[in-house]
Formats: sequence, structure tokens, C-alpha cells
Amino acid sequence: MNVMSVESTTMVAIGYDETREILQLEFCSHSVYRYFGVPVSVYEALVAASSKGKYFNGTIRGHFPYSLETDEAGRRGES
Repeated sequence: MNVMSVESTTMVAIGYDETREILQLEFCSHSVYRYFGVPVSVYEALVAASSKGKYFNGTIRGHFPYSLETDEAGRRGES
């Protein structure tokens, strides 16, 4: 999974696994969530969004199943 730092007041990093359609988001609180079944178009639009938090709330939150990652490997996208 490729993970990149982002400029946002909501999140610090975004990762995406295109093969498995997994979107990983690390929030400013350091909580890391993985969202499943996320199309590449949603990932690309999130990266391009001027307000990542607004895009997340309107398009991702509540629309895809997710899990909260708790280990350091998951936190850095190294699993």
C-alpha cells in the first residue's frame, strides 16, 4: 500500500491499495481506519479535494465498511 502525507486539518496521511480497493486514512488524532471496496475514483477525488475532511464526510464516511487499525504496522501501512 502506498501511503502519502497530506495537508489537511482532518487527516495526516492517505494510503490506497488499488488491487484490494482498500483506502487507509490516518487522522490527526492518529487513529487509522481502513475502508473496503473503495473505487480508485473515490481515492483520486479525495487526494485532489481542496477539503479532504468535507469530501470524506460527504462521500466516504457511512458509505463503505471499515475497520479501525490498532497496531503500528497498520498505522504506517506496512502490513
